[in-house]
Amino acid sequence: MRRRTISVYWRELKPPAPMDTVDTLLHARWVIPIEPDDRVLSEHTLAIHEGRIVALLPTAAARAQYQARDEVSLDRHALLPGLVNAHTHAAMSLLRGLADDLPLMDWLQHHIWPAEARWVNETFVRDGSELAIAEMLRGGITCFNDMYFFPESAARAARQAGMRATVGMIVIDAPTAYAKDIDGYLSKGLALHDEYSGDARIRTMWAPHAPYTIGDATFEKIQLYAAELNLGIHIHVHETRDEIEQSIEKYGLRPLQRLRKLGLIGPNLVAVHTVHLNPSEIELLAQFGCHSAHCPASNLKLGSGIAPVAQMLAQGVNVGLGTDGAASNNRLDLWSEMRLAALLAKGTSGDPTSVCAHAALRMATVNAARALCRDDEIGSLVEGKAADLIAVNLDQLELSPCFDIASHLVYVAGRHDVSHVWVGGELLVEHGRLLHIDEAAILATARRWQRRIGPATSC
Repeated sequence: MRRRTISVYWRELKPPAPMDTVDTLLHARWVIPIEPDDRVLSEHTLAIHEGRIVALLPTAAARAQYQARDEVSLDRHALLPGLVNAHTHAAMSLLRGLADDLPLMDWLQHHIWPAEARWVNETFVRDGSELAIAEMLRGGITCFNDMYFFPESAARAARQAGMRATVGMIVIDAPTAYAKDIDGYLSKGLALHDEYSGDARIRTMWAPHAPYTIGDATFEKIQLYAAELNLGIHIHVHETRDEIEQSIEKYGLRPLQRLRKLGLIGPNLVAVHTVHLNPSEIELLAQFGCHSAHCPASNLKLGSGIAPVAQMLAQGVNVGLGTDGAASNNRLDLWSEMRLAALLAKGTSGDPTSVCAHAALRMATVNAARALCRDDEIGSLVEGKAADLIAVNLDQLELSPCFDIASHLVYVAGRHDVSHVWVGGELLVEHGRLLHIDEAAILATARRWQRRIGPATSC
């Protein structure tokens, strides 16, 4: 008995083990890590060091194990991964609302393409991308997949803002201000890829516009370069019925059948829209590990239709969410896309469980990251991944009472409830305010473009 007492006494006198030092501790009321699925953690802390997640553990344990240079208490907030926009045209923010309430081809051929032919240049893309990036960051989007002309300007804008982006190496079988022929598009794309090959935040992907604007010979070159460089292919496909009918008339094949014949169907394909799919095409996407970038608001606004998301998910197709461009949406808002995607899937399938709140959150985070081959670094709050995350303030009149955090995030909350945004552990938005972006300057630039592009009656 005496020895036991002495033993206990000496244990109590031992100095405590040294605490690990990290850059940041984020103490949150709730954490939704996305992986594992369907999990909501209460009173948990994220430890972040050198831009990466070191640990996710109960707050009491975190306080005992870690000391930090910066501690943030988010007592009435939910912490979750930064949202990933699987498809957009960032620079088209400067064409927001230019020609609304029109069918896709009328909108493109008689309004958007003529405006682009007149106005699009490096400055337009830089200014439009900066406007889009500011909007997306304030709404909790930390990574976006872009497709547009002068992608070099979009890449520079994203890098300057500290945002993560996959920048599309645009290809279209028509001369534009960006390139005069296919060799011009391809050489500029390769140069862009080389410039950012070692960049931690900017990646590249081939971005042929659509099957109706790309010939077989060009697709064959893209497929060759994609395989050689191990790059993804990001393309609009099966967006409208007219597109499919024209493909059958010209090639004797539906667009996806044609892409398969040309060797483009595979796990590196991000098929944007995929509105009009038959059961065999859904099976094809699943069989070859393709990804779908679902843009529900844009598809509805242009009258294109409703993608069979419930069926795709049931077959195992990876579906991520995109906003499309602000010219056809007209918001770069993944919160409204999450809600719309969940509701449309329920309504069209007749199954209210087809896309639950957790499934919608996965579509806006890890699913989209997987489509961009970036789920090894972003999309979920997992040890070792980059610290791209957002905080949502749930202490709001419009969000009360709250019985289910995931449900509230999808069906009630909006981008205005995002209070904090981190990319790579760097705080970019605090209490809804952009820390490193001059909002007044961006707004002034947008107004200058409005006066140049729009009619005298524009607002």
